[in-house]
Formats: sequence, C-alpha cells, structure tokens
Amino acid sequence: MNNNPTVLLVDDDHEITDLLSTYLARFNFEVLCAADGPAMRAVLAQHAVDLVVLDVMLPGADGLALAREIRDQSSLPVIMLTARTTTLDRILGLESGADDYMSKPFEPRELVARIQSVLRRSQSETARAPALEASDVVCFDGWEMRRNERTVVSPSGLVAALSNAEFRLLNTFLKTPRRLLTRDQLMEQARGRTMDAFERSIDLLVSRLRHKLLDDGAEASLIKTVRGAGYMFTAQSVQARAVWRQ
Repeated sequence: MNNNPTVLLVDDDHEITDLLSTYLARFNFEVLCAADGPAMRAVLAQHAVDLVVLDVMLPGADGLALAREIRDQSSLPVIMLTARTTTLDRILGLESGADDYMSKPFEPRELVARIQSVLRRSQSETARAPALEASDVVCFDGWEMRRNERTVVSPSGLVAALSNAEFRLLNTFLKTPRRLLTRDQLMEQARGRTMDAFERSIDLLVSRLRHKLLDDGAEASLIKTVRGAGYMFTAQSVQARAVWRQ
C-alpha cells in the first residue's frame, strides 16, 4: 500500500506542472495535475488528495474563488502560488482559506518545505480534534473555556458564563482556528434546538461572544470580521487540558 502524500497541482502552465511533478516525486510525493477549476473538481472527486497547490491566475474561476470553494466543502490544506506580490494579495489569499501563500518565481525546495510544514500542521490539528472534543478545558491564547461549567476565564481570571449558543459558537471557532468561516457555516454549527428566532442572527451571536471575550472594541483581535465573507478566529495556540479528579 502506498502511503506517500498526494499533492494536486492546479496551474494552466504545463511547463511548471511538469517540472514540479518531477521535483516533488524526488521527495516521495504522489502528484496529480489540473489546469482549471473543472479539472480540479474532477480530480478531487476521483482521488484522495492530501494537499492542493493552487495558482491564482487560472482560466475561468480564479484561484481565490477555487480556494473558497475548497474551504467551504472541506479542510483540505491549500497553498496558493501567484505572481501577485502585494500584501493585499497575500491577505486575500489567506482570507480565501489558503494555509500558505508563495509568490512566483519561487525555489522548488522552498515549496517542498512549505508543503511538508502545512501537512504536519494539518495532521496535528486532525489528531488534536478528538482531544479538544473530549477535554474538560480548552486553553487559547491565555484564555480557558471550561466545558462542564460552560464558562470562559480571561488571562486575568475574570469568569463569564456562556449561553448554549455562545458555547457552540466558541467550540466551532476552537476546532477551526485561523480559518475563514462563512456565516452559513457558523450558523449550521452554532444552531441548536434551544435557539429562538432572536438568536438566529449570527452577527449578533458573534457580537455577544466577543463581549464575553473582552474582544468587542474597534480592533477586535480574537474574532476577526472578514468583510463580505464571514469570520476568522485568530488564536495562535489552542490546547486541550484535562482536569485532574481525585
């Protein structure tokens, strides 16, 4: 059985995909190629892929739209490749759901290092998810969410109770840190039988959670608004911690 990671290269420049396919194979990657959105979808429907390397400039739908499409449907890691080099372009790429972003021209060995790094991070997050679900306490950037008590504790020790909807929303954010989540995705995760019509505005729910996290100022840091797209939970460290019981 072949356990080598499979990388999908999405780029309409066949010279680049041919060169990268040969180079990545030297590092024990299985490589698949697609030249545009329809070809990418066909490959993803037929093969198990571990990571997508996605060019921004593509015929038809551009790479940013395709990255959002991938992120809406899965947690498949994505690295963007583009000749666009401004800070805004990088931000747009990351906000579209990319895990990393490289500018052309680039060194193939650096791309290998980026792929390996993103795969390690993705595998770590996948392995950590069950522990987060089962843990009594989840720590994030100096904060604690205490599941049994349904409270959050600030770095200074201030305790705030969470409603059922706020608890589900924070739990969703903690499972997917540094990933853009649309309002529909958040509503689907945060919705419960106890939610009434008043609570169905996800923006209101985010605002209430921000207030509990002391994050509702002009420059909110933990829950970022991505204009026209949704929200991103920016915690850099999310760790499960069990409570010792005698």
